[in-house]
Amino acid sequence: MTVSTTIPDLPEGWAVVETSGPASFVTGAVLERPDGSRVHWSSRRHRKGLGLVEDRILDPARTWVGRPTALSWWIGSLFAVGSICFALGSLPVYVDNVAAPAVAWTFFIGSVFFTSAGYLQYREAVAAPEGIFVDRQTRGPLRRMIGWKPRRLDFWAAFVQLVGTVFFNVTTFAATRSDLTLAQERHLIWAPDVLGSVAFLVASWFAYSEVNRGILPRSDRSTGWRISALNLIGSIAFGASAVGARYVRSTGELANLALVNLGTFVGAVCFLVGAALLPVESARDRVPEAASTP
Repeated sequence: MTVSTTIPDLPEGWAVVETSGPASFVTGAVLERPDGSRVHWSSRRHRKGLGLVEDRILDPARTWVGRPTALSWWIGSLFAVGSICFALGSLPVYVDNVAAPAVAWTFFIGSVFFTSAGYLQYREAVAAPEGIFVDRQTRGPLRRMIGWKPRRLDFWAAFVQLVGTVFFNVTTFAATRSDLTLAQERHLIWAPDVLGSVAFLVASWFAYSEVNRGILPRSDRSTGWRISALNLIGSIAFGASAVGARYVRSTGELANLALVNLGTFVGAVCFLVGAALLPVESARDRVPEAASTP
């Protein structure tokens, strides 16, 4: 069988038994060692350094508890702070008791944290080890910071999400200005908000497709599946908020302020819970090195 280029380099004597994944992307594979034993590889586990899973320990209920990775702490913490800012800024009690400029800056600060976390997630994807073991890093420091890997679905999930966070930077910063005309608000606030929400929805669908087996929800009881499902729900809520934020042409007012606040709050809470689970995933679902080496 020909080894797909989307699977990391295999050690000598290893073989690919079967692959899985949406469309032409390979997000999972069964590998056979020279001694005939088999292990399961997945793109999410690979880039997060969680290790290979052997047939005899594939049961998701059987897990190991270790220390979370530093990167999972950073990504989770940055996404969590950004989510808290968005959730806070969408609460009526906060909006009614805090000056409008302060509310606007709350959203902008949250968007900066989102972008910081989005970049680290993008870096995690492009810096994934070249081989199936974590000790073989991507060649060159620059390639571990900026890369282009279009044959991998996890790369597209991270890249599109990073683009979405930049759109949120634009829309939230524009909202801090009080001198914009109605036309400028539509172009600098509403339009980037819609584009950012669409990007988040697409990225979340890519990330969910990476871990979900098929179109219908089929949980494998892994922490990664729960995180991806939460982020997809959060992105749908953000999308609903963007729809509610459309302008009524005759008055220039928001069409549905309640939907805007509710969608933003629900989405932020989903992202917050997903962020909190990232270090849990790196500690709970990691396979000991001895279980995944040749």
